[in-house]
Amino acid sequence: MLGFYENFPEGIQKIAFFTTSVSYKRLQQALTEILHRLNTETSRLEDLGNPSIPQCQIAFEFGIADTQTFNYLDDKEMKEVLNRISERAFSIMDFLCVLRYYRTKNEKQTPLRFDYYMFRLKFDKGMIEMRIFHERGSMHISPEEIANLVRDKVNAAFSRKVLKTTAPD
Repeated sequence: MLGFYENFPEGIQKIAFFTTSVSYKRLQQALTEILHRLNTETSRLEDLGNPSIPQCQIAFEFGIADTQTFNYLDDKEMKEVLNRISERAFSIMDFLCVLRYYRTKNEKQTPLRFDYYMFRLKFDKGMIEMRIFHERGSMHISPEEIANLVRDKVNAAFSRKVLKTTAPD
Protein backbone atom coordinates (compact mmCIF):
# COMPACT_ATOMS: atom_id res chain seq x y z
CA MET A 1 0.00 0.00 0.00
CA LEU A 2 1.49 3.30 -1.10
CA GLY A 3 2.57 5.51 1.80
CA PHE A 4 2.59 2.74 4.42
CA TYR A 5 5.54 0.60 5.54
CA GLU A 6 4.45 -2.66 7.20
CA ASN A 7 7.65 -3.06 9.20
CA PHE A 8 7.92 0.40 10.68
CA PRO A 9 10.03 0.02 13.85
CA GLU A 10 8.58 0.27 17.34
CA GLY A 11 11.68 1.71 19.04
CA ILE A 12 11.70 5.31 17.90
CA GLN A 13 14.08 8.09 18.92
CA LYS A 14 11.81 11.13 18.52
CA ILE A 15 8.14 11.97 18.43
CA ALA A 16 7.15 15.46 17.29
CA PHE A 17 3.63 16.86 17.17
CA PHE A 18 2.36 19.54 14.82
CA THR A 19 -0.85 21.37 14.10
CA THR A 20 -1.58 22.75 10.66
CA SER A 21 -3.68 25.52 9.23
CA VAL A 22 -4.08 23.93 5.78
CA SER A 23 -5.89 20.80 4.63
CA TYR A 24 -4.09 17.47 4.88
CA LYS A 25 -4.33 17.15 1.08
CA ARG A 26 -2.59 20.45 0.49
CA LEU A 27 0.01 19.74 3.16
CA GLN A 28 0.78 16.25 1.80
CA GLN A 29 1.08 17.56 -1.75
CA ALA A 30 3.52 20.25 -0.62
CA LEU A 31 5.49 17.77 1.48
CA THR A 32 5.81 15.34 -1.44
CA GLU A 33 7.05 18.10 -3.75
CA ILE A 34 9.49 19.36 -1.11
CA LEU A 35 11.04 15.94 -0.47
CA HIS A 36 11.28 15.34 -4.23
CA ARG A 37 13.07 18.67 -4.65
CA LEU A 38 15.43 17.95 -1.73
CA ASN A 39 16.53 14.81 -3.59
CA THR A 40 18.23 17.11 -6.08
CA GLU A 41 19.87 19.45 -3.55
CA THR A 42 22.81 19.47 -1.19
CA SER A 43 23.15 21.44 2.03
CA ARG A 44 25.89 22.30 4.44
CA LEU A 45 25.82 20.31 7.65
CA GLU A 46 25.96 23.49 9.74
CA ASP A 47 22.74 24.70 8.05
CA LEU A 48 20.80 21.74 9.46
CA GLY A 49 22.35 20.96 12.77
CA ASN A 50 25.20 21.24 15.15
CA PRO A 51 28.14 20.39 12.89
CA SER A 52 30.37 17.58 14.07
CA ILE A 53 32.36 17.66 10.83
CA PRO A 54 33.76 20.89 9.38
CA GLN A 55 33.15 21.65 5.69
CA CYS A 56 30.64 18.84 5.30
CA GLN A 57 27.95 18.67 2.63
CA ILE A 58 24.76 16.60 2.82
CA ALA A 59 22.96 15.03 -0.13
CA PHE A 60 19.41 13.84 0.50
CA GLU A 61 17.65 10.72 -0.72
CA PHE A 62 13.99 10.49 0.23
CA GLY A 63 11.74 7.58 -0.59
CA ILE A 64 8.11 6.86 0.15
CA ALA A 65 6.92 3.55 1.54
CA ASP A 66 5.08 0.97 -0.50
CA THR A 67 4.12 -1.87 1.87
CA GLN A 68 7.46 -3.67 2.32
CA THR A 69 9.87 -1.34 0.55
CA PHE A 70 10.58 2.32 -0.15
CA ASN A 71 10.49 3.90 -3.59
CA TYR A 72 12.86 6.76 -4.39
CA LEU A 73 10.87 9.99 -4.87
CA ASP A 74 11.80 10.62 -8.49
CA ASP A 75 9.54 12.41 -10.99
CA LYS A 76 7.45 9.32 -11.75
CA GLU A 77 6.94 8.38 -8.10
CA MET A 78 6.11 11.96 -7.14
CA LYS A 79 3.39 12.10 -9.80
CA GLU A 80 1.93 8.81 -8.57
CA VAL A 81 1.87 10.05 -4.97
CA LEU A 82 0.32 13.39 -5.97
CA ASN A 83 -2.38 11.57 -7.97
CA ARG A 84 -3.16 9.39 -4.97
CA ILE A 85 -3.37 12.43 -2.67
CA SER A 86 -5.70 14.26 -5.09
CA GLU A 87 -8.11 11.31 -4.77
CA ARG A 88 -7.82 11.07 -0.98
CA ALA A 89 -5.33 12.28 1.61
CA PHE A 90 -3.23 9.68 3.39
CA SER A 91 -3.85 8.93 7.07
CA ILE A 92 -0.24 7.74 7.37
CA MET A 93 2.80 8.59 5.25
CA ASP A 94 6.05 6.69 5.83
CA PHE A 95 9.34 7.90 4.39
CA LEU A 96 12.93 6.76 4.22
CA CYS A 97 15.51 9.52 4.55
CA VAL A 98 19.11 8.77 3.60
CA LEU A 99 21.63 11.48 4.37
CA ARG A 100 24.89 11.14 2.45
CA TYR A 101 27.76 13.16 3.89
CA TYR A 102 30.73 14.50 1.96
CA ARG A 103 33.69 16.34 3.38
CA THR A 104 35.28 18.91 1.12
CA LYS A 105 38.96 19.66 1.52
CA ASN A 106 41.12 21.35 -1.12
CA GLU A 107 38.20 21.05 -3.57
CA LYS A 108 38.20 17.27 -3.20
CA GLN A 109 35.08 15.51 -1.92
CA THR A 110 35.51 12.53 0.37
CA PRO A 111 32.39 10.45 1.04
CA LEU A 112 31.64 9.70 4.70
CA ARG A 113 29.20 7.32 6.34
CA PHE A 114 25.49 7.67 5.61
CA ASP A 115 22.60 8.09 8.04
CA TYR A 116 19.40 6.14 7.49
CA TYR A 117 16.20 7.44 9.05
CA MET A 118 12.60 6.38 8.74
CA PHE A 119 9.82 8.71 9.68
CA ARG A 120 6.10 8.25 9.91
CA LEU A 121 3.56 11.03 9.71
CA LYS A 122 0.14 10.23 11.19
CA PHE A 123 -2.66 12.64 10.32
CA ASP A 124 -5.51 12.53 12.80
CA LYS A 125 -8.08 15.03 14.10
CA GLY A 126 -6.16 18.19 13.32
CA MET A 127 -2.91 16.82 14.76
CA ILE A 128 0.13 15.45 12.95
CA GLU A 129 2.37 13.05 14.78
CA MET A 130 5.87 12.48 13.42
CA ARG A 131 7.73 9.37 14.62
CA ILE A 132 11.42 9.26 13.73
CA PHE A 133 13.62 6.19 13.82
CA HIS A 134 17.38 6.25 13.21
CA GLU A 135 18.11 2.93 11.55
CA ARG A 136 21.87 3.19 11.24
CA GLY A 137 24.75 5.56 10.63
CA SER A 138 26.83 8.12 12.44
CA MET A 139 23.88 10.38 13.43
CA HIS A 140 25.51 13.64 12.38
CA ILE A 141 21.95 15.00 12.21
CA SER A 142 19.74 14.26 15.21
CA PRO A 143 16.15 12.99 14.95
CA GLU A 144 14.98 16.36 16.28
CA GLU A 145 16.83 18.12 13.46
CA ILE A 146 15.05 15.87 10.95
CA ALA A 147 11.70 16.98 12.41
CA ASN A 148 12.82 20.62 12.26
CA LEU A 149 14.01 20.22 8.66
CA VAL A 150 10.62 18.91 7.54
CA ARG A 151 8.72 21.59 9.50
CA ASP A 152 10.93 24.43 8.24
CA LYS A 153 10.86 23.31 4.59
CA VAL A 154 7.07 22.96 4.66
CA ASN A 155 6.66 26.39 6.27
CA ALA A 156 9.00 27.96 3.70
CA ALA A 157 6.82 26.60 0.87
CA PHE A 158 3.80 28.61 2.05
CA SER A 159 3.30 32.34 2.45
CA ARG A 160 2.62 31.83 6.17
CA LYS A 161 3.60 29.35 8.84
CA VAL A 162 1.36 26.29 8.31
CA LEU A 163 3.08 23.72 10.56
CA LYS A 164 3.40 24.59 14.23
CA THR A 165 5.15 22.43 16.77
CA THR A 166 2.88 21.56 19.66
CA ALA A 167 2.73 19.31 22.68
CA PRO A 168 0.63 16.12 22.59
CA ASP A 169 -2.90 16.22 24.01
